[in-house]
Amino acid sequence: MMSQTKKLSIAFYWHMHQPVYQLSPEGDYLMPWVRLHAVKDYLDMVLILDKFKNIRLNFNLVPVLLDALIDYGENEMHDIHSRLTVTDVESLTDDDKEFIINNFFDANFHSMILPNEEYNRLYQKYQINGENDINLFSPQEYSDLMALFNLAWFDPIYKNKYPELKKLIKKGKNYTLDDRIKIIDIQRDIIRKIIPTYRKFIEKGKIEITTSPYYHPILPILLDIKSIKKSPESDLPSNLKMELDAKVQTQMALDRMEELFGKRPKGIWPSEQCVNSKVMEMLKELGVKWTISDEGILSNSIKFEFVRDFRGYLEDPYHLLKSYNYKDVNIIFRDSVIPNLIGFEYPNHSAEAAANDLYDRIKVAQSKLLSSPDEHHLLTIAMDGENCWENYTEDGSTFLQTIYALIENDPTLETVLISDYLEKDIQKPLNKLSPGSWINRNFKLWIDEPLKNLAWTYLKQVRDDFCAFVKQNPLHPNIDAARRELFICEGSDWFWWYGEPNDSGRDNIFDYIFREHLKNIYLYLGLEVPQYLDTPLLSAISKPSRYPKGEFTPTIDGKENDDESWLNAGCIKIPDGPVLDEDKFYDKICFGYDKDNLYLRFYINEYNKQAAAKTKRVNQMYLYTRNQNKKQSLSPIRIIQKTESILPISKEKFHNEMQISIYDNEINLVRLVKAIPNNLWVITSSKNITAVYDKVVDISIPFDDIGIDKGDTLEFLFVNANYGVKDYFVPNEMLLTIKRV
Repeated sequence: MMSQTKKLSIAFYWHMHQPVYQLSPEGDYLMPWVRLHAVKDYLDMVLILDKFKNIRLNFNLVPVLLDALIDYGENEMHDIHSRLTVTDVESLTDDDKEFIINNFFDANFHSMILPNEEYNRLYQKYQINGENDINLFSPQEYSDLMALFNLAWFDPIYKNKYPELKKLIKKGKNYTLDDRIKIIDIQRDIIRKIIPTYRKFIEKGKIEITTSPYYHPILPILLDIKSIKKSPESDLPSNLKMELDAKVQTQMALDRMEELFGKRPKGIWPSEQCVNSKVMEMLKELGVKWTISDEGILSNSIKFEFVRDFRGYLEDPYHLLKSYNYKDVNIIFRDSVIPNLIGFEYPNHSAEAAANDLYDRIKVAQSKLLSSPDEHHLLTIAMDGENCWENYTEDGSTFLQTIYALIENDPTLETVLISDYLEKDIQKPLNKLSPGSWINRNFKLWIDEPLKNLAWTYLKQVRDDFCAFVKQNPLHPNIDAARRELFICEGSDWFWWYGEPNDSGRDNIFDYIFREHLKNIYLYLGLEVPQYLDTPLLSAISKPSRYPKGEFTPTIDGKENDDESWLNAGCIKIPDGPVLDEDKFYDKICFGYDKDNLYLRFYINEYNKQAAAKTKRVNQMYLYTRNQNKKQSLSPIRIIQKTESILPISKEKFHNEMQISIYDNEINLVRLVKAIPNNLWVITSSKNITAVYDKVVDISIPFDDIGIDKGDTLEFLFVNANYGVKDYFVPNEMLLTIKRV
């Protein structure tokens, strides 16, 4: 039976990435995760190979992470946590103490806090207090808390490599300033060894290194946002025009890796394993030999669903264990169950039992290859290489050593460098590559959610301003620095944490860093920073409570009667502020459609109605529309801005403008204006538009009059603008959409 066993190759592929945590290249890092993961994961994940003669591993290193490691190691830069750690406790301010209480217990309780008697005592004292009273701890306890937090993040292997560290861990409490300075110095020494150690193992042929685009952007979104499937009511920009950015970020990453390691990567791990056809075309153009994605993408691409039994074993693993070629770039697909087991399930069991379970799964997959016509098969285990190990005992070292030993001692298994394997294997042609990521086979974790979409809208507006400036000032000395800020803002992490469903627990900090980098672009170029960038995105959304449920044809009478047809409408409630109640023209807008018409209903604010009656004030509102599907003449919004806070949406262009004026509680003007070339507008016929005002304002607009044919999608927004001066946009961050059926 053993002689019939086909040899199975295994590619362990560990991905290491952290985003930019600085506000400027010279400033402190606002979060400590690069430094802490550097002493917990990045080096020991490679050094473990000294214990194994035949194990080969693959690592994906993102350049922005490597730059941060150089900052910490060579440039001796700080984050907020490390700077406080090397500060005399007598110099700590009340704010410093509050920060320490709130942030220096940020470690896994069971594996990092509980095993240390003093750290656990301080934690229990903090938990019982509950008020974050800065007088909770004595100066010595503050010193100990900072020391113990940093010590808890060291991988256990460093106890034997650094005798001074072993003494500091054994000390347990009563740490001095000199002790804390020594802890940070040891961390820096470890960090300085990371890049040279990877380089050494590359030269030995023990590891292969690949990379991702420099600041970890989602390539399919930058390359071709138009092709990404979006919800019908999506409020995304129709085009980002960031194709060049995607290519430049990937080229920069390849160049930087060659500079640091002396060898150009053959493979690219696309950020979040997001792929589509345009990504593959770009990789080919850049000379990249291979890339990776998830089994869900393969399943969609070959129309083969990978069925698993109740334990997660594949019924037929053949297709997943093959390598493929699409548009002259090789591509492998990872098993999607094993990373979840390693990341979330195995930490709940003994390390040895977990490793043996993984080994059994590998052997079961291998046993199902007996009927395969091919000689070579590759099981790809590709996942985050840093975030799960703190949940394991001994930082995962027992688990990794056990599984590596089981594989090394099995002559029918081998671990491989991916490029080496691909050279000996014959790739299967892939006729279609389904777009998507490792999560749910789509891009929903980074786009097509109101808050994420607003972030993309901000980014697009700032990039448009940057490009316009560069066109006029191509020799400006700070263009490269500003472009770096732009590339940072294209990174995936901002969009991952914005909106639903993810919550970092520090979303406000991510939001702040994102907007500061957008501001930096203007500062580098000597431009005034738009005021809207001062507003946290987290508080900027006023999204529709719902979109229309379907077609309906309401009665246009302005009566606010109980016409049930309006129950199918989409509605937006106008939030209080930034205008006073009496200045707010309407409290709510509802909208809907049938085969021929767009319908609008404005619920007029009673305070406004009374104030307008007393002062004979004219109220004006505007509707701006355009066709998403067809090329039309587009002109800019003509409304005067009464503040310098210019929202990105105000720079959009439209094909039609409809103005409605109400004077003395009666409609006195309904006018339709059409865009013509050169950013101009001309009055057109509005005879077919019906507008009635009694209790509410009801409006019916024929789709034909605004250039929307059957099958087309209408994009529109409202502006409240008394006397032609803008008060507010509705919505203020997105365009509404309706598809004419």
